[in-house]
Amino acid sequence: MGPSSLEVMEELNSVTVSPLKRRVRQRRRIREIIKTKLQRNLSCSGPKVKRTLTGFFPVVKWLPKYKVKEYIWGDLMSGLIIGIILIPQAIAYCLLAGLDPIYGLYTSFFANIIYFFMGTSRHVSVGIFSLMSLMVGQVVDREVYLAGFDLNEAGTKNAFGLNGTEETNTTVVNLKIMALNMECGKECYAISIATALTFLAGVYQVMMAVLRLGFVSVYLSAPMLDGFATGASCTILTVQAKYLLGLKIPRHQGYGTVVVTWINIFKNIHKTNFCDLITSAICILVLVAGKEIQDRYKDRLKIPLPTELVVVAVATIVSHFADLNGQFSSSISGAIPTGFIPPKVPSVELMPRVAYDAIPLAVISFAFTVSLSEMFAKKNGYTVRPNQEMIAIGFCNIIPSFFHSFTTSAALAKTMVKDSTGCQTQVSSVVSALVVLLVLLFFAPFFYALQKCVLACIIIISLRGALRKFLDVPKQWRESKIEAIVWLVTMSSTALISVEIGLLIGVVFSMICVVVQTQNPKASLLGQIEQTNDYEDMEEYDNLSPVPKVKIFRFQAPLFYANKDFFLKSLYKATDLEPFLEITRRRKLEKKAREKAAKKTDSVDQTNGDVSVSLISKDFDFHTIILDCSCISIIDTTGVSTFKTVLKDYKEVGINVILACCNTTVIDSLRRGSFFGAGDKDMEILSFHTIHSAVCFATGTTQPVNDSSV
Repeated sequence: MGPSSLEVMEELNSVTVSPLKRRVRQRRRIREIIKTKLQRNLSCSGPKVKRTLTGFFPVVKWLPKYKVKEYIWGDLMSGLIIGIILIPQAIAYCLLAGLDPIYGLYTSFFANIIYFFMGTSRHVSVGIFSLMSLMVGQVVDREVYLAGFDLNEAGTKNAFGLNGTEETNTTVVNLKIMALNMECGKECYAISIATALTFLAGVYQVMMAVLRLGFVSVYLSAPMLDGFATGASCTILTVQAKYLLGLKIPRHQGYGTVVVTWINIFKNIHKTNFCDLITSAICILVLVAGKEIQDRYKDRLKIPLPTELVVVAVATIVSHFADLNGQFSSSISGAIPTGFIPPKVPSVELMPRVAYDAIPLAVISFAFTVSLSEMFAKKNGYTVRPNQEMIAIGFCNIIPSFFHSFTTSAALAKTMVKDSTGCQTQVSSVVSALVVLLVLLFFAPFFYALQKCVLACIIIISLRGALRKFLDVPKQWRESKIEAIVWLVTMSSTALISVEIGLLIGVVFSMICVVVQTQNPKASLLGQIEQTNDYEDMEEYDNLSPVPKVKIFRFQAPLFYANKDFFLKSLYKATDLEPFLEITRRRKLEKKAREKAAKKTDSVDQTNGDVSVSLISKDFDFHTIILDCSCISIIDTTGVSTFKTVLKDYKEVGINVILACCNTTVIDSLRRGSFFGAGDKDMEILSFHTIHSAVCFATGTTQPVNDSSV
């Protein structure tokens, strides 16, 4: 084999410029750590109070530095445009939430004001969001149904004591049975459910921020979120389809909403209201045309076309003067009162009924908000604080819940509009809130005759972006089959089962995919790149030279209990040598040799005995295995035991095993597991900083050319 190991090590050390030495880190006791953190967090001083307040209300820090001449026009323009977009969307999305239109306006107003004070993103538009509205609506409809209300009722008594339409709701339930100390109708009970749900979602979000649980969002991968949004969009489209046809079908309660709803639509297709059908067709044509023009000429158009607002205004005027409700029984929005309802504490009695439902709402809301904040902060060259974003969106749900609002989140479409129309700061949110306030105080009653099918058209057209994801599936499949499968599974389960179950399945399935990838990672043998000291995968690259008598094995994943069997199988396959089988083969040959020798006379020549022993040995084309640990980020106790087994088994058949490129985490785990022997006495001959230094040691050479890592 050449020079001894100690001789090679001495020669290598003679050419080493400066050996690496680990720093000695003194570990602090847990008691000291807790004491230091308590002193830091519980101490009170003037600068700390100021720092805490500016951290909790970032507006205090950036507003005094506001550059009026530079920022004001961009903020005014973007705020005005978002406000115009918000008005029809706020009214429309209440159809999804199963609530009166006025509550959508409240939600949009308060969310923009609160985020102005507490948000760290300059561009995010927080407010009413179709996905949140759908999830709220499913809970509201379920609880309203369980309370004994008829979901088909057109007329309802709202929190103002007014009827939603000219028909009178004669069904009033004594909500003392439901632990509410008042009597009110379906809409009053619906908003009570929505505010209790919203309050809990906000509390969960603030608790997650306080407990530093923002890491939960890392388990919501981009393909999973895209699939979830697309599946939810299919559900939203299905739920709104009945309004396009003017059908009065109650929302399905339970799993399989998409399938059951479409079956019910086709069963009742003969009841189609042709007035609503014609109106829907016209509105969709106009809205699609407006969107296409916007997309085609977006570089020339300085501001987005207010297509939704124009459609709402024209449709309302036509419906009012043509009396479409009276002449053709077309469903309309009904009375939308002006002003504000007095604030009210969300019903504590209803919270246990919706405590579970608030969890996915809280997670999805903060996940979208934080991801959008970071995305646009990176695009525009500034930073956001994810933990403060969680607190901000939490209070955007907690505080408005006292003012009859429902769950909010950041919305991608409106955020992109803000960014493209010159938004500089969250002053634009205040402008948007003022636009909504004008409608709340003065113009809300004018939307009385607005048909529900028009609102449904606005909702459906807003789903274009999410539904277009279907066209990206082939491209995604080519780029990453696993991510495409995650998208398909999440989308299908969300659309075909339910939104909540789809979210759960998407998270679990995406995590399973990660585990599967770590359980079956790529493993390969490395060869040397010609004229260099670098080594690469021989299956992936040409012109690589195998190192004589040495096999370099790379395992591209952490080594832990779940993949240790795969590691061993891959190593045995790559080296074409399974030590246990080789040892068993030798023992069988030795046994046969002894039996054969026993049959011979005691005068057998010793030379013949030597010959029989030599027949047992087997010559291999290598004498050393180098385990490249550069891709092994962590190793658990099972992995350490696996390394020990490999070292021991191969040593029994005359093969040396050494490690290369171990990070400090792996080294520490191996040292704790006594892999290097007592006192780490074998560390210098078992672990090397580079593959090339390990190769030099294995081959007995002392010329580590260009090996700068040694």
